Amino acid sequence: MRGSVGVIFGETNTREFRFVVSSPEVKKGDYVKVWHPQDGWVLCQIISVKKTSEISSPDDAIELAEGRTGGSEEITIAKATIIGIRDSDGLLRAPKTPFSPGDRVFLANESLIQETLGLKGGDAYIGLLEGHDVKVYLDVNQLVQKHVSILARTGSGKSYTAGVLIEELLEKNVPLLIIDPHGEYSSMKYPNSNPEELEKMVKYGISPRGYAERIVVYTPANFAVNPNADRLLRIDGRNLHPKDLIEMIPAKMSAPQEELLYEVVTKLRNEVESYDIHDIILAVEKSKNKAKWGLIAHLEALRDSGIVSSEPVSIGELLRRGAASVIDMTGVSPEMQKIIVAYLCREIFEARKRNRVPPGMIVIEEAHNFCPERGYDRSPSTEIIRTIASEGRKFGLGLMIVSQRPARVDKNVLSQCNTQIILKVTNPNDIRAISKGLEGMSSELEDEIKRLPPGVALLVSTYIERPIFVDVRIRRSLHGGASPSIISGERRRGERDESIIEKIFRRRK
Repeated sequence: MRGSVGVIFGETNTREFRFVVSSPEVKKGDYVKVWHPQDGWVLCQIISVKKTSEISSPDDAIELAEGRTGGSEEITIAKATIIGIRDSDGLLRAPKTPFSPGDRVFLANESLIQETLGLKGGDAYIGLLEGHDVKVYLDVNQLVQKHVSILARTGSGKSYTAGVLIEELLEKNVPLLIIDPHGEYSSMKYPNSNPEELEKMVKYGISPRGYAERIVVYTPANFAVNPNADRLLRIDGRNLHPKDLIEMIPAKMSAPQEELLYEVVTKLRNEVESYDIHDIILAVEKSKNKAKWGLIAHLEALRDSGIVSSEPVSIGELLRRGAASVIDMTGVSPEMQKIIVAYLCREIFEARKRNRVPPGMIVIEEAHNFCPERGYDRSPSTEIIRTIASEGRKFGLGLMIVSQRPARVDKNVLSQCNTQIILKVTNPNDIRAISKGLEGMSSELEDEIKRLPPGVALLVSTYIERPIFVDVRIRRSLHGGASPSIISGERRRGERDESIIEKIFRRRK
C-alpha cells in the first residue's frame, strides 16, 4: 500500500511495537495507524525515534568524519504505543492480538485521531493538537461541573491560557467571577492588537475580538489607585455576624477581644433591626472592658479600609449570565485580598445553593495564595475553596485554579480538578505535586513537562482518553499579563540621562 511511513519488525505485543522508518516526516509524538485484520485501523502514537548504524566504535566514527571510509547505512527506528480503537459502544479498547512483523505503518488521519481520542463534541476551542491540524475542544459543562486547573512556572503562559478558556466560556454565556491579584484580565475588554499574534490567527482560524460589553472590572481599593476599574467593590457591612467580622480583620485578635465583640454584637442584634460597623464601634466604646481599646483599633482599621459599606455590590450583580466580573486587586494588601476572596466565595456558594444566581465559575489566579497547602501558609479563604471544590459540582459552581506553584496549592483542591492544563514546569516539588494528582503520570511525561516549548500544554482530562499535547491558540482579546521589558526601560532612561548630560556640557561651553 502506498503512503506508508514504515514497517513493523521484531517482537510485538498488544501494548507497543517498533518499526523501521521509511519517511523523513516521522517524528516523536506523531499519531500513526496500523491495519488490524479483526479490528480495522488502530490508532498508535510514536513515543521515541532513534537512528542506528554499523558504526560502533570511536575510530569508525572518526574515519567516517574524515572521509576515509564510505560509511554504513543509517537506519531510523521508531517505537510506538498502541492507543486503540472505538468499539460499537463507543468505548476505547486495545486489539486482543498483536500486529505482525511486516505490517505497514501510516500517518493517522484527522478523523481517526479525533474519534479515538475523544476530541469530538466539545464546544470550547483551546488550540490544536501539537503537530497536527486537529482542533482540540473541551466540554464547557464538564469544565464548570468538574473544575479545571492551569499550572505552569512563572512566564510560561498560565494567565494567557486562562484567558483563552475565559474567552470560550464567555462565548457560551457562562457567568464568571475572576479573582485578579495583578490586574491582568481587564485588558480582555479590548481586541488583540499584537502584530505577531495577529499574523498567527490564520493558523488557528480566529479573529480579534474584545469583550467590553461583557466584562465589568471592580476594585476593592479606589479609583485613584485603580483608575481603569468600572466600579468599586464593597462588602455588605450591615448586620455582620461576629464570626464574619473576625474573618474580615487581618490582624489576629485576642480571646478577650473576640469575647467582647460577640457580647457587643449579640446585644445590638437583640436591640436594633439594623446596624453597621460604626454602630459596633460606638457600642464597644461604651464598654468598660479593658480589651475594648485593641478591639476598637481593629474595627477602625476595617472601617477605614473602605471595603465594608451600607451600599454594597450584590452577589447577583457579580455573577450574571454571559458576563465576567473581574475583581482587580491592584493596591489591596495580601491579607485583605484573602479576606475578600473568602467573603465572595462563601456568598456565591450560598447564593448558588439557594438558586439565587445562575450556574457559573470562579476563576482564582495565584491560587496558592488563597488555598495554600498545609505547611506553606494560612488563608481564611482555604476552607470555602475546598468546600466548592468538593461540593460545587452538585450546585453548578465550578472552579478554575491558576497557579505557578502547584506544590503550594491545597492538594485536596487540585485533586478535584478533573481537567488539568499543564504548561512548562521545572521545579521538582511542583512536578511531584502534579504527578500525585494525575493518574497514569509517567516519568516520560514528567520529562516532557520540563521541556515544553512556549504555548504548548499537556492536557489531561477525564473525558479525553489519554494525555495529549496542545498548541494553545492565540487569544482573540488583548493579553494584559506580559512582563515589562527591564532592559529596554533602562536603555530609555539611559538615553534620557545622556541627553541631560549633553545639555549640561553645552551650558558649560
